[in-house]
Amino acid sequence: QVQLVESGGGLVQPGGSLRLSCAASGMIFSMYDMGWYRQAPGNQRELVAVITSSGSTRYADSVKGRFTISRDNAKSTVYLQMNSLKPEDTAVYYCNGWRGSLNYWGQGTQVTVSS
Repeated sequence: QVQLVESGGGLVQPGGSLRLSCAASGMIFSMYDMGWYRQAPGNQRELVAVITSSGSTRYADSVKGRFTISRDNAKSTVYLQMNSLKPEDTAVYYCNGWRGSLNYWGQGTQVTVSS
């Protein structure tokens, strides 16, 4: 079965950096569009960044210039490099993969930005 497993979350000070990873299995990874979403307490889940199967990217306005999404099809892994982190980036970050009607989610990884 399809599995998406996130890692790399943790506690970081404002202005710091983290790199999230999402390892996929049970799917033809290169054929899927991949994305990162986040959900803070009391908020709806929101899109952070997307990378298509062809490598095109788009970002939420709130993270443009600070976050970078990338993928390694040979490793079936998608990354989210997060720089200049702010307290408002604190959330559970989820990996998502979709292709047509197929849509899969990871279990999430907590990112906390605090001094």
